[in-house]
Amino acid sequence: ALASAERAPLAVTLTEEGRTRVQNRYLISAPVAAFAPRIQLQEGDAVSAGQELLRLQPMPSAVLDARSRSESESRVERARAALLAAQSEHEAAAASHELAQQEWQRLQPLFAQGTISRSMLDRANADLRRSAAELRSANHAVEIARQDLRQAEAVIALDTPLTQGEQTIPVVAPVNGRVLQVHHQSAGIVQLADPLLCVADPASLEVVVEVLSDDAVRLQPGMPVQLHRWGGAEPLAGVVSVVEPGGFTKVSALGVEEQRVRVIVDIVSPYALWQGLGDAYRVAATFVLWQQDDVLQVPNGAVFRHADGWAVFRVEQQRARLRPVEIGRRGEQQVQIT
Repeated sequence: ALASAERAPLAVTLTEEGRTRVQNRYLISAPVAAFAPRIQLQEGDAVSAGQELLRLQPMPSAVLDARSRSESESRVERARAALLAAQSEHEAAAASHELAQQEWQRLQPLFAQGTISRSMLDRANADLRRSAAELRSANHAVEIARQDLRQAEAVIALDTPLTQGEQTIPVVAPVNGRVLQVHHQSAGIVQLADPLLCVADPASLEVVVEVLSDDAVRLQPGMPVQLHRWGGAEPLAGVVSVVEPGGFTKVSALGVEEQRVRVIVDIVSPYALWQGLGDAYRVAATFVLWQQDDVLQVPNGAVFRHADGWAVFRVEQQRARLRPVEIGRRGEQQVQIT
């Protein structure tokens, strides 16, 4: 079979499987031992911040004896301290985000003038998106700490144990989102810190990809990613957010130990295109390591080892002539001839 050497776009890619996960997952637990009625919410139901999810009802025996009251007072103090810590982290995240915005605005005109490289601008853009995500996470943490404090204060505010029907404790949603999982489905007694529901924002999905460590060193924040086999006709656009600095050992299906590194990918395509995606869905992530529009290339199968280099058979006057060549980048099907 014959093939033509041609000039066309060429991309060098790396494809690995990944799984989606929500960035901010909130496990709502019981603030006190009590009787929990059957939760009417189901997986997928939308909830809003401050919405009452259920009311914990009195147990037959006293909930707040002397020791329980002392423990409840300690929980209030811990909740207040946690709120102060969350507010401090929010201030730090806001400062980092403001600095990232200033850096992004400063580098844009420098890139337009050709003073800095594209990779430097991409890193600043990645830092801006990461700081924005950290600021959103800090906002959620403050809201959760505030709700925890309210629930702890609601328990200690009861002057008598939960023995009367009108004394109940509301459990509210800390953030806007959807119910991912209902842990307590049937009515019954729950103990302190027993999980009740899990709530998250489905639009805050990210993709976790495990790549080999020798491939991870070629990946950088801001690198474009295409997400395939997610269920849609067209691939989704993504961008590398974080390449974790630490690796781990994983045994492959063939029993071979591999050193792998987790890479976090942000989905940048509009949410309306992938709103059917959920938590822990499998996708295929293709990292674009290098690409160029005008590249002289031939099929990979046309190039072979010869002497100390590479060669091809070139058709000249209906005869195949051996011609040494120098190759450059290799794509999935094509190789660059330099």
